[in-house]
Amino acid sequence: MAQVVLENLTKVFAGNVAAVNDVSLTVADREFLVLVGPSGCGKTTTLRMIAGLEEATRGTICIGDRVVNDVAPKDRDIAMVFQNYALYPHMTAYRNMAFGLKLRGCGRREIDERVREAADILGLTDLLGRKPRALSGGQRQRVALGRAIVRKPQVFLFDEPLSNLDARRRVEMRAELKRLHRRLETTVVYVTHDQVEAMTLGERIAVMNEGVIQQVARPLDLYDGPANRFVAGFVGTPPMNFFDGAVRLRAAGPVFDAGSFSLPLAPAPGAAADQIEGRRVALGVRPEHLTLAGADASVTGLPVIPATVSVVEQRGDAQLVHLASGAHTFVARAEAHARVEVGAGVAVTLDPAEIHVFDRSTGAVLGDGRSSGESDRREA
Repeated sequence: MAQVVLENLTKVFAGNVAAVNDVSLTVADREFLVLVGPSGCGKTTTLRMIAGLEEATRGTICIGDRVVNDVAPKDRDIAMVFQNYALYPHMTAYRNMAFGLKLRGCGRREIDERVREAADILGLTDLLGRKPRALSGGQRQRVALGRAIVRKPQVFLFDEPLSNLDARRRVEMRAELKRLHRRLETTVVYVTHDQVEAMTLGERIAVMNEGVIQQVARPLDLYDGPANRFVAGFVGTPPMNFFDGAVRLRAAGPVFDAGSFSLPLAPAPGAAADQIEGRRVALGVRPEHLTLAGADASVTGLPVIPATVSVVEQRGDAQLVHLASGAHTFVARAEAHARVEVGAGVAVTLDPAEIHVFDRSTGAVLGDGRSSGESDRREA
């Protein structure tokens, strides 16, 4: 296998549109790295430049010890699996998996050995004689994976390969891909817009937005220590709650003033009092870090947000409780069997250590009660 190194990679389309802007990233040998972000963020364009299907405007792409900017896609020793399985409908699963090897001039015996080995890994041995129309969506996806595996490339590139599957099949294929990666010990770059898919699959995750990598980190480091408001709001289901307000100085220290409530804040490291007074910030807290504590929670000693229940979503394993406090609306996760009445007034408590504070103008994280996690916005 081989590492993939991107240095200052940029792609500018007609009209001076920068789809990818100065991206630097190292994917380690045998690592499973996920590129995630909303539609149009540049993740697929980045993958296509690695594959050689798009020409980079600036920057370098290295696979192993080679700069491959001017190397044809077929000579980059990569295999790509697309959202569209792109199977030949008139060919059996066996012939679909063997076709690329045949074009490369491999011998019949070698082709047969490779196809049957891949089929055994993917549980396709009994399906090799079927054509795509006789296969389920999950089986067709495994044939597409098998077609990539038989090539034994240095790097596998996946472009949203599970998006055409139903929810159950996606869960099954995620587990399949994890097992496959452990067995083959391959280098994988995987693109998805689904942050749940990214969290469950990636050894590290690179979050992109507007052509720029916002943060690269291990899944839990990303979840617990987002570098900015975009990452905080994108990663997590349901997403992080945000409250807009300002920092005020009190005798006991700085507080977050949201108008309808105020919460104590840990002082920002290295920030002088005159630098934080009146600063416009957004306070972020995840739904699972909010607790419904009845009408009066002052006895807990924790900060309290007075709120009214507007909607309750039952999910079986938990309830999502939609709340309103003044002009602010937010969501808390509650135990599945807790009694929560729409229209009821409640006190919502939170642990100050679980608060994230972001600058309103830049979106950057400010000093809060948490570690920022082990991450790097440039490369790792």
